[in-house]
Amino acid sequence: MRCKSNQKKASFAANSPMTVDLQQQFEQAVSDSKSLSEKPSNETLLQLYSLYKQATEGDVNGDAPTMFDFVAKAKYEAWTAQKGKAKDAAQEEYIQLVQKLKS
Repeated sequence: MRCKSNQKKASFAANSPMTVDLQQQFEQAVSDSKSLSEKPSNETLLQLYSLYKQATEGDVNGDAPTMFDFVAKAKYEAWTAQKGKAKDAAQEEYIQLVQKLKS
């Protein structure tokens, strides 16, 4: 019985209006990030990338790229720096960063 109650709570929390609203805001921020008036710096692009990956896929997976693939290595390391961050937290940070870039 207790297990089912906890499952219901988890299911409810995953579908709460706050979670849906955050997901919609995140999707809007992803869309907005593609039409910024100025191209962000490479450092900011890596931050956007790593937050996006953490929000959509969770902790980094797979093997690290070779040291000769500088771009892939930088992306991998940026994503690795987000390890352990919750999906919601990554989405919120992504949204805030995009809003900052838009202003």
